[in-house]
Amino acid sequence: MMEIHETVTSPSRIGLDFIAIERGADLALDLRLESVSEGVLVTGTVYGPTVGECTRCLSPLSGDIEIGLTELFAYPDSATESTTAEDEVGHVLDDTVDIEQAVVDAVGLALPFAPLCSEDCPGLCPDCGVALATAEPGHHHDKIDPRWAKLTSMLDESNGGDDPGQGGGRL
Repeated sequence: MMEIHETVTSPSRIGLDFIAIERGADLALDLRLESVSEGVLVTGTVYGPTVGECTRCLSPLSGDIEIGLTELFAYPDSATESTTAEDEVGHVLDDTVDIEQAVVDAVGLALPFAPLCSEDCPGLCPDCGVALATAEPGHHHDKIDPRWAKLTSMLDESNGGDDPGQGGGRL
């Protein structure tokens, strides 16, 4: 059994479109490597900083993630290696294991697919794009359904600007 406690830099961006561990970020590894009958069992945790943006309002997000890792790396010529597909299990090559893909997979599963700055984030105004969380109370836009826009202009012309409810216009 061997324990590893060290900090390494992320070799690439690890994560999803809206949130990830950036390339070059420090990853803290607390791992335990055990020899088992079919290979090397790697268990432990990986800690890393995340950055991204809210999927509703696009404001920047940052945080930390802790990922539990349990992965078996098969010995050459073991029953596990011969009975599984090449990409289903890691392999021990020259007495080393490469945990990069296991970390990438675990981070991808642990990160939220649609991260939010807060659970009640109202998002962006669909008309002007302003963040509704910072907009004035009652923010709205007066819109006329385009199918009725021609009728609205006819009422305005026949009324001379009067209120259409006063009976001055005809339809």
